[in-house]
Amino acid sequence: MTGRIQGHRPPPIPGRIEIPTPSRIAPVTILVHHIHMSDRLKALSVHLLTATGAVLSMFAMLAAVDEKWSLMFLWLVVALIVDGVDGPLARKYDVQKNWPTYDGVLMDLIVDYLTYVFIPAYALFKSGLLAGWTGWLAIIVICYGSVIYFADTRMKTKDKSFAGFPACWNMVVLVLFAVEPSQSVILFIVVGLTVAMFTNLKFIHPTRTKRWHNLSLAMCVGWIAFAAWAAWVDFAEGSLAHWGLIVTSLYLVLAGIAQQIIPEGIRRVR
Repeated sequence: MTGRIQGHRPPPIPGRIEIPTPSRIAPVTILVHHIHMSDRLKALSVHLLTATGAVLSMFAMLAAVDEKWSLMFLWLVVALIVDGVDGPLARKYDVQKNWPTYDGVLMDLIVDYLTYVFIPAYALFKSGLLAGWTGWLAIIVICYGSVIYFADTRMKTKDKSFAGFPACWNMVVLVLFAVEPSQSVILFIVVGLTVAMFTNLKFIHPTRTKRWHNLSLAMCVGWIAFAAWAAWVDFAEGSLAHWGLIVTSLYLVLAGIAQQIIPEGIRRVR
């Protein structure tokens, strides 16, 4: 007999360092492993959410081929919402660390080119808003200029805004469908914004540019709501959605340039 009763631990011997037994380590190890796997699964879910944009772009393209423009824009609005949500989630769950196998930035650029550039350019050409040579000029400058812009490593500024027009042709073309300006005005807007892609003009990122952030985010949400409304009523004339689109679009286009002109307020030194 050793004098040890089963299930009873003897008192620790002074001066001796007690090493935890495997039974005490196991729960901690399992908890850490569970947290690690949870973060990885969340990061993977963000990648999978981003990838849905490719499916949404296909739905939009199928609608465009059938010249169902309102349905096409509704799919593009859904894709825009996904694009607005997946970025903050990717940063929150640190996808580059927790699921580095997939390149989220590359995936996002592929989807963005389809939904922001390719499909809207097709719609602008096929809808008849620009006839003859003007339509050909528009799709050439939009597609060619945008792919160069997307590959430019200088497209982001220090405050997370965009340097140059960020090729958001999905938003531009939707407003053109709703307002239906003259052919010369449309061509001027297309060429002007294409040139603006390669300037130092600043365009805000509604969710990342900190200056005027709350107002910018509200304007972006308003734009999405007005865009969905306009597309839902098949761009009916006289809709209040048209004025909402004009006001919110002007803000989103000009806010960054205004920030370049208007100096930031000087903080009071306490």
